[in-house]
Amino acid sequence: MKIAKIALLTLVACGVMFSLALAAGDVEKGKAMFNDPKLGGGTSGKSCNSCHPDGKGLEMAAHKKEWTTPGGVQKTLEGAVNTCITMALKGKALNPKSPEMANIVAYIKSLKGMKSEMPKKEKAVEGC
Repeated sequence: MKIAKIALLTLVACGVMFSLALAAGDVEKGKAMFNDPKLGGGTSGKSCNSCHPDGKGLEMAAHKKEWTTPGGVQKTLEGAVNTCITMALKGKALNPKSPEMANIVAYIKSLKGMKSEMPKKEKAVEGC
């Protein structure tokens, strides 16, 4: 009986860790999406990287509570991403709970260390 409890607890713990890993998103997949002009079925020929070369302007996105976009102020990073996909890329918004959204958000959040590498004279782009 004790072995069965330990096995069950181990299985539950592995399941929780696996689901947290999926929820966190994959930075490399997100980077590929960031550079893909077909993100969201986009028809503009642009990618996120077109407006934010190498993530410029998104360095502090992980620390914000709201994001100013051409579509207005967004209360979530997922909302800001979808505004850029629909307006700038002319694509269809991603499901905010989808693995694809988790991946692109993970990549954007990984850009947090870039600010110190940016030249001081350049002005970062806000929003899309």
